[in-house]
Amino acid sequence: MTGAGQASHDRPAVPVLHVVLPGDIDDPGTPSGGNTYDRRVCAGLGEQGWPVREHSVPGAWPHPDAAAWTALARLLTALPDDAVVLLDGLIASTVPDLLTPHAERLRLVVLVHMPLEDEAEGRALATARAVVTTSEWTRRRLLARHPVTARRVHVVPPGVTPAPVSRGSARGDRLLCVAAVTHHKGHDVLVDALTVLADPSWTLVCAGTLTREPELVRLLQERLAGAGLSDRVRFAGPLTGEALDAEYAAADLLVLPSRGETYGMVVTEALARGLPVLGTRVGGLPEALGRTPSGELPGLLVPSDDPAPLAGALSWWLGDDALRARLRSAALARRDTLADWSVTIASLAAVLREVAR
Repeated sequence: MTGAGQASHDRPAVPVLHVVLPGDIDDPGTPSGGNTYDRRVCAGLGEQGWPVREHSVPGAWPHPDAAAWTALARLLTALPDDAVVLLDGLIASTVPDLLTPHAERLRLVVLVHMPLEDEAEGRALATARAVVTTSEWTRRRLLARHPVTARRVHVVPPGVTPAPVSRGSARGDRLLCVAAVTHHKGHDVLVDALTVLADPSWTLVCAGTLTREPELVRLLQERLAGAGLSDRVRFAGPLTGEALDAEYAAADLLVLPSRGETYGMVVTEALARGLPVLGTRVGGLPEALGRTPSGELPGLLVPSDDPAPLAGALSWWLGDDALRARLRSAALARRDTLADWSVTIASLAAVLREVAR
């Protein structure tokens, strides 16, 4: 039997991996799927033997000021020739003029969480030896929007962390929304839908930062107060770790009324707990929701930006015991098909090895 030391000695050598990240990646006040993905892959690649060198660049990416621009320019110039460099797309897609002079010298890989779909992004992606997206939807979007060679664009979906099954409630009336409170995430549509529900017992927890669009938060709170619903909706702010786990454990249904999603990691986080999902039919969200091995949806999908179908789906969920039982069963079946983060790490490592050759 080969010992651990021998196995480590025989492992193929991998180059130093330089990872360029937004400066707020570890800010607990602004948790995001992109930041979680970046943090997971950095840790996972390190565990697989990659020497990972993280470089966080301060600034309000994807809208850098002069100081952020200068910091990134200095970083790229200081990297050694032939270095493998994985750049978060929030940074890379906005700075093609910084990347272009280094495109031959460095082995650039761009990780696109959210396509910006402008001319600058196309020029930035043209500098990369490989592009990684987190969903098939994003890959198709980039290929349709930019003249990028298809074989250079790879899909590496997020993994999911195994979690206990949520205990739920008999009535199914504990709703949970995990998203920054912004117009893009559709909280205004959700509040409008809730104001017309006849069910007297539902409650909603909104877990997500409240600081990005404070005027929207104020308007939502006023709308809820005017409808007499303030005591049924709790804006919990950003939650992570055990606090977020506790909300998932107590919930019956994840509601994600987004106007756009490239994937929606909270969808698979919910499914990992056997929670059905009510989401919008946008972007990569249906891809994240997926289907059971028998072809069932583990939730409900409605059009975006329209409170009427969302209210209808919520009423159906709250009023139909058989529907709730069927969707819970489907969510548990979908839970068994979810890939963990080791699959994500292995897929990304394969792309990086190809670039390093």
